Amino acid sequence: MFGLPAQSEVGTPLPKTALYAKFGLKAAEREAFDADVSRIVIANCIDSRLVQVGSTTLSIYLLAVTLKRKNYDPRNIIMLSRLIEQNIVFALIYESEVQLATYCTRLVTSPWQPSDTLSLTLDGLNLDTVWDNLIASIGHITVTEGNSVAQQIVIDDARAKLLKQIELLEKRARAEKQPRKKLELFERLKELRSKL
Repeated sequence: MFGLPAQSEVGTPLPKTALYAKFGLKAAEREAFDADVSRIVIANCIDSRLVQVGSTTLSIYLLAVTLKRKNYDPRNIIMLSRLIEQNIVFALIYESEVQLATYCTRLVTSPWQPSDTLSLTLDGLNLDTVWDNLIASIGHITVTEGNSVAQQIVIDDARAKLLKQIELLEKRARAEKQPRKKLELFERLKELRSKL
């Protein structure tokens, strides 16, 4: 399944009622989760049978999550990844489309694609490297030299936030009528651009 080796296939269903009971979810959390998720299956387990164990990563699980609607609430996937303390790649399935997701400092998702074209590759010499490469490929993250994937995600998010601030300040500066305030806005713009 998903282009992974046959010996990694598990195919064990994960009942939602078992999750509710084990983690003691509140009624509102259960209802929100049930509104999005139809079924969860542990599809694959990548462990020492396939790749050498890493220093922090002992196994990686692929969970096939069948969704009831395409515009799901990302908080449900984040909650699931926090409850199950494993390295998990979620294959979010809606009708004939799939979106990959995982959690690394934030929810990292791929674009929706036809399920028959999806293929995951295990790239790396140990599970730590494989995990980092999976996150980078799912989120289309280009890791610069000296950074980990988690650090790169934080850097990319900070850069995106800074660009958004610059864009808003430019709009305000163009709309400003008073010369002194306009100058102040341009000085702040210069300061933000230097941080980039």
